[in-house]
Amino acid sequence: MAEDLVLDTAIRDWVLIPLSVVMVLIGILRYFVSKLMRSSQVPDPKIVKEGQVIVRARNLRAGANFIPPKSFRSRRVYFNNEENGLLFVPKGQAQNAQAQMFSDPNMAMDMMKKNLSMIIPQTLTFAWVNFFFSGFVAAKIPFPLTQRFRTMLQNGIDLSTVDVSYVSSRSWYFLNLFGLRGLFSLILGEENATDDTQRMMQMSGFGFDPTKSLGAEKDGLDIVQHEWALPKFEHRAEAVLKKLIR
Repeated sequence: MAEDLVLDTAIRDWVLIPLSVVMVLIGILRYFVSKLMRSSQVPDPKIVKEGQVIVRARNLRAGANFIPPKSFRSRRVYFNNEENGLLFVPKGQAQNAQAQMFSDPNMAMDMMKKNLSMIIPQTLTFAWVNFFFSGFVAAKIPFPLTQRFRTMLQNGIDLSTVDVSYVSSRSWYFLNLFGLRGLFSLILGEENATDDTQRMMQMSGFGFDPTKSLGAEKDGLDIVQHEWALPKFEHRAEAVLKKLIR
């Protein structure tokens, strides 16, 4: 049977609260540092144009059933025409995003700066937490959990008799690392929120590949089954107007 622990208030005052405050301050500081390190470069007009085309194609797919079939077919041909369609990319013009990154030194430098602005602060913070706060039971979740959460919530504590709802100081660090996006969106704004999960996923990527996005939108438009959601709308409107006039 899992044992219940009585947490000392000093742990709350000297471990839980300082760790949370430091994580928030480091996230805000990292945002401003990455903003200062960001190189000011004019975006490529071709990439901007392709991005706008993708947005227009998505809007067409989302609202396809609210325009007449003839209008939808003409718009689909305008986007997907094999000769001069906006979404059609000839095979010879397809670009490799990895090769594009290595050919552009500014893009590679920006990616390295973003990775450094994330890796260095988090490495130092984890070393600080592991040195000063390792082995502490920092908090208790006010609802029961299954045994599957033990490895996630009790990192650094090798006690199987402790209830799963207790959170170690090291696990509290990881919870703050990946769970503060909502708070950062309130402080910095939704577009400026620091999301470490997305940054970790982007570390292995090589930038935006417009060719794949254009091809995906072209295939999406090709398979759309158009069903007009407003059949005989003009006749119904005419009947309603006649009733009102009478």
